[in-house]
Amino acid sequence: MACQENGNLPDHQNWPCPGLLFSEAIRELHATIANDWDSVKQSACQTAAGRALWKHVVHDPLAELFAGETYLKSLYEKIKKDRLNNAREVSGVILAVRTLWFESKLEAAVNSFGGGAQVVLLGAGMDTRAYRLECLKQCDVYEIDFPEVMQMKDTLLKAAMESIDDASQLTLTAKSLKRIAADIRDEDWFKQLQASGFIPEKNTVWILEGIIYYLPHSQAMEVLKTIANHCSITQTVLLGDFMNKQSTTLSATNFHFYSDWPEHLLPTLGFSDVTLSQIGDPDADYGLFHDPLNLFNRLRGLPRSIQNHPDDGTPCCRLYLVQASGSPKNQTISRNGSS
Repeated sequence: MACQENGNLPDHQNWPCPGLLFSEAIRELHATIANDWDSVKQSACQTAAGRALWKHVVHDPLAELFAGETYLKSLYEKIKKDRLNNAREVSGVILAVRTLWFESKLEAAVNSFGGGAQVVLLGAGMDTRAYRLECLKQCDVYEIDFPEVMQMKDTLLKAAMESIDDASQLTLTAKSLKRIAADIRDEDWFKQLQASGFIPEKNTVWILEGIIYYLPHSQAMEVLKTIANHCSITQTVLLGDFMNKQSTTLSATNFHFYSDWPEHLLPTLGFSDVTLSQIGDPDADYGLFHDPLNLFNRLRGLPRSIQNHPDDGTPCCRLYLVQASGSPKNQTISRNGSS
């Protein structure tokens, strides 16, 4: 679906409204999420709500199902208020841009592999790309998340199949999809991935979207090292979003890992090529940041070493969109060049 041009967003009266046509079974499942899940697990539904309510730029027909009424209504009211007040940053825009960036880079990476690859989503949450992205037609997709999240995702899909007339949107687009109930903070998550059919020697795209900063530093580094190790085995692409240190202050309870300079960190682990974008950069804009005084445009105009904004002293909270890649050939060149 085409993005709005020049940041021309719908006004508060015409913003696409969520359908909220849920069966009683689906409502009960979302009640369980609201009552039993912690804030980290619930963030999966919040992300789905962002994709659902920015459907004029993000095509995700299953997002409303996975978001649930509570998160859809809450975000919808915030968006309407923002548009009514002509806010420079509309609620959910960062989720929309992040989704579009990841999908653009994922498609390019898969195409660079000739169309066939493995795609691993760590902390997959309520992601639906295996059902809707044509670039995954020749790909084996693996989703990894907490057992409760993976089980709930399966249950919601089954409930949806029983309650909707057109089940075409529930049809898999990817070549295959396997859900793995595992906590990536545990040491055995990679063994579980292999036991599900993952082949270390096959070209792989790893997606860490909205996940790495929830991990303690030591565990986040172990996950990154595990992925980086595959650069010595096969062609490997990592797509991830990283917070800087100041961003972790937004929620000291949930956010732990940060990297102010991911493009310096990742090559030390084994990646040979790293590119970084900030929200609002040419490849992370999508016509949604036309206001020069938008928060993200203001941050982009400052050196990244500055921790607090000189205008008002507020923390410079940055989210970096990072693509890293590596291959056995590049590692050989690197070793030879440094010998």
